[in-house]
Amino acid sequence: MELTALLEKMKLEHLEAQIDAVCEQAANRDWDFKTFLAQALETEWNGRQRRGIEARLKIARFPWIKTLDQFDFDFQPSVDKKLVRELSGLSFVERCQNVVLLGPPGVGKTHLAVALGVKAVEAGYSVLFLTLETLMTRLVRAKNENRLERALQQHVY
Repeated sequence: MELTALLEKMKLEHLEAQIDAVCEQAANRDWDFKTFLAQALETEWNGRQRRGIEARLKIARFPWIKTLDQFDFDFQPSVDKKLVRELSGLSFVERCQNVVLLGPPGVGKTHLAVALGVKAVEAGYSVLFLTLETLMTRLVRAKNENRLERALQQHVY
């Protein structure tokens, strides 16, 4: 069976798309079979990881994508950099704890929330970005339609 047909049949689409580049690297660097196989599998793994992140980012419904590296701590010195760094480790997620960001408009609450959400998505967690107003509207509507329990379970794992 031809290599590309085999890759397609095995659903190794990321490797299939880059097999020529991987083979060229192997030839140029004189890789042994084990190194070639490891690089080929890593190519497929990385592609699947990237696709999973892209899908979870889309599902999260972030208003925009921001990272913690983009946050200007100098502009907002009241934000505790050490605490944000600790939160970026996502241990609060593993402990099933909430993070509440409070403050006046324009201090970076949404930026930090999105950045932590992006970190969580990259770590493999599912995320849904909602404003408090949107969440409350959904819950009030669900309560009025006698489906509050089901609505709450959609937002709690």
